[in-house]
Amino acid sequence: MESKSGRFPFPFQPYPIQESFMEALYTALDQGKVGIFESPTGTGKSLSLICGSLTWLREHEEKKKEAAKLPDADAEGLPKGDAEKEAKNCTEASEPDWVSEFVQKKAERDMVNNLKDEELKRKKREERLEMIRHNAQLRYAMKRKTGEDDETVKLMQLSKEGAESEMRDPEEEGLIVAEYESDEEATPKNRLCDDDDDEDLEEDHVTKIYYCSRTHSQLAQFVHEVQKSPYGDTVRLVSLGSRQNLCINPEVVRLGNVQSMNDRCLEMQKNKHEKREKAADVEPKRRRGVAKATCPFSGFENLMSMRDEVLVKVRDVEQLLQHGRETNTCPYYSTRMSIPAAQVVVLPYQTLLHASTRKASGIKLKDQIVIIDEAHNLTDTISAIHSVEMNGAQICRAHSQLSQYSERYRSRLKAKNLMYIKQILFVLEGLVRTLGGKVGQNPNTQSCQPGSELLTINDFLFRAQCDNINLFKVQKYFEKSTISQKLCGFAEKYEGHGINTQSISRNKENRHIAGLERYLQTLQNKPTVASEQQVAVEVKPTMASPMMLVESFLFALTNANKDGRVVIQRQGCLAQSSLKFLLLNAAVHFAQIVQESRTVIIAGGTMQPVADFKEQLLFSAGVTEERILEFSCGHVIPPENILPTVLCAGPSGQQLEFTFQTRDTPQMMEETGRVLSNLCNIVPGGVVCFFPSYEYEKRILGHWESTGVLQRLESKKKIFQEPKKANQVEQVLGDYSKCIQRCSNAECGQTGALLFSVVGGKMSEGINFSDDLGRCIVMVGMPYPNIKSPELQEKMAYLDKHMPHVDGKSPGKALVESLCMKAVNQSIGRAIRHSGDYACMVLCDHRYSRTGTLKKLPEWIRSSTRTHTSFGPAFASIRKFFLEKRQRPSL
Repeated sequence: MESKSGRFPFPFQPYPIQESFMEALYTALDQGKVGIFESPTGTGKSLSLICGSLTWLREHEEKKKEAAKLPDADAEGLPKGDAEKEAKNCTEASEPDWVSEFVQKKAERDMVNNLKDEELKRKKREERLEMIRHNAQLRYAMKRKTGEDDETVKLMQLSKEGAESEMRDPEEEGLIVAEYESDEEATPKNRLCDDDDDEDLEEDHVTKIYYCSRTHSQLAQFVHEVQKSPYGDTVRLVSLGSRQNLCINPEVVRLGNVQSMNDRCLEMQKNKHEKREKAADVEPKRRRGVAKATCPFSGFENLMSMRDEVLVKVRDVEQLLQHGRETNTCPYYSTRMSIPAAQVVVLPYQTLLHASTRKASGIKLKDQIVIIDEAHNLTDTISAIHSVEMNGAQICRAHSQLSQYSERYRSRLKAKNLMYIKQILFVLEGLVRTLGGKVGQNPNTQSCQPGSELLTINDFLFRAQCDNINLFKVQKYFEKSTISQKLCGFAEKYEGHGINTQSISRNKENRHIAGLERYLQTLQNKPTVASEQQVAVEVKPTMASPMMLVESFLFALTNANKDGRVVIQRQGCLAQSSLKFLLLNAAVHFAQIVQESRTVIIAGGTMQPVADFKEQLLFSAGVTEERILEFSCGHVIPPENILPTVLCAGPSGQQLEFTFQTRDTPQMMEETGRVLSNLCNIVPGGVVCFFPSYEYEKRILGHWESTGVLQRLESKKKIFQEPKKANQVEQVLGDYSKCIQRCSNAECGQTGALLFSVVGGKMSEGINFSDDLGRCIVMVGMPYPNIKSPELQEKMAYLDKHMPHVDGKSPGKALVESLCMKAVNQSIGRAIRHSGDYACMVLCDHRYSRTGTLKKLPEWIRSSTRTHTSFGPAFASIRKFFLEKRQRPSL
């Protein structure tokens, strides 16, 4: 066996903890484990994940190559156990030995033949990609054969339905749902056609790594690490994103809203297919109206070309956009076409963790590797992705659109379609009824009795009088009929009429005249209903049809009764009242991922407390203790480079305790100001102060301003505050950084800068306060979540009922403490970013000194933490820490 340092190619000499990380990762991948990997921020976690996993993937592919060359399945490298398992499934225990032996030999031969087929495909793919690398001109086979047009002409000449189709508006044809058959009614022939659709045109999925993280910036950072790694020139990597991130069509991009962009893009794709079909018509028909828009960036040849070019060179989303613009090719569709042949697929949380989004993106997890990074809040993330909220106005709009759709096309819809549409309308009536309103009336003028309720799924369905409706069949109908998309096209076609039966019958000329009248009125500065609606749209974009939201809500109601709750929130007006589905058991949706995947790696800077995480997510998803592999490492910095301090009292002796009862008192706020003022006197560079909430930050800063504390702080450090808007974060950070740099280079009254932030806000995750940007992190109080929140109370009650006690503590109480300490760990870990960095962390609250609370800190922080019951010794140790660092600057 090779030495550890030589086994994993690395761009530089790895730290010992990185070598240990990669060894443990390789073991988890090789043995098909579910790995929980904790590696503090700043220890090179991304590079360890890249080099460790790609080394395993390279060796795994080498074994498969070798196995494909061997004459039988007994040779080393071939999973013989799989052949035996397959053979056992094919024979009964009572069969004679010669039958069992024959079946096993056949299974082994089949496996070798499959491996050889895979090897041939791999060679062809690699040859094609190599040609692209050398800029060779490639020709791609088109989907249709050369003689297809001639064949279509003959078929159309034989068709007797041409006359009937001319009678119909071709624009309307695309809005009609096709004849529907439920699964039990479908014939085997129909099912076969669905399954075999274009199967010969798609490559088999190769073994790949799906890497996902929370934000697009984190994904881009990972891609840049891959580019710098030893695998940067050889790995086939594709970055996935939403249309909002990857669309290059100006007409779609200008819409801004994700839902509107999706709707417009899908409509253009539909128009493109219709255009192809019409091109085959023998006799040209008289054109009606304006030609439908199609996307000029989705040509098949260009997409196929970019599909392979994406795999040849590692690119992040920005580089994909640039390449797409240069070649006039859609990056959104070409990246999805690249998935089967890719070795690494980089994607956001939503795409991986949501089953229907996975399916729509073409992601197949069977026997693949899944790496979930920044997974400290994975349970909450899954719950948030699968929770759905909609208001009364949206439900009424969906009901109005569907009822008028049904009315307009009643004569052309088959009985099954009408039956399911009636069921959906009935359910929508029930949903509005639970909010205290009625359909068919303006939701803005309907009043409701204010209040909120929290119900189980079954109780909610009973309240809505929908408990006799089979929502699983309704869900299947939504999927197969694509009624939500049809309704979206219907709404767009007749927008401007208020979508009612009378206005639908008006022709297009009337619509254009109405639009011109509205335009002339705006020129005369006469406010109209339409102009007011337009302003509202600009403030908060609305979907053409909210039926997709309704579909998601109804799908959520198919969860088990114990796994979810419905919150009914009445606001006095039906339009503003809302229904929200809360997912209580995230493990339900995570189970499919861990069951299908070969290996799941859950990685993060701080994964503590792991016990709660395993209980709520892994064990509940059916993962056994034997399949779990845990790895946790210390930091790359020496212990003397950090000074975590629990501060129990302030300079005047006031005990620091930021409970809801005490934190608003003038004494507590003034004592906090004195603590911060003293720290600013001795800490060089930047100080980042975290408050438990925006509300408390506003209150304490207001008090400090009126009492002169802010002025005292300003004399030592220039003050910055976390912005409310996400697009202003970069600007504030840039100014904060420049100020610190200016103060360190010149003699001035101020010694740096002070940044006020909020735990869980824009500065507490994903922002690096390295070196002078974060020499001291101050945590004011303990950021416990709002215990009075109905959602949190329900989650606690659910855990108390279904989960065992851990360390003698109820799961509900443990959840609250875990949420608090995870937020703390994320915030204080922002300061240390590399081996030469140093920082002090001050936890201002005597409750941090409790043994159970200290245990929830990461080991690398906990081992160096010192608790001080009075301010004097704490202040002295912090001053000594920075004096030593100034005398012996880190290299």
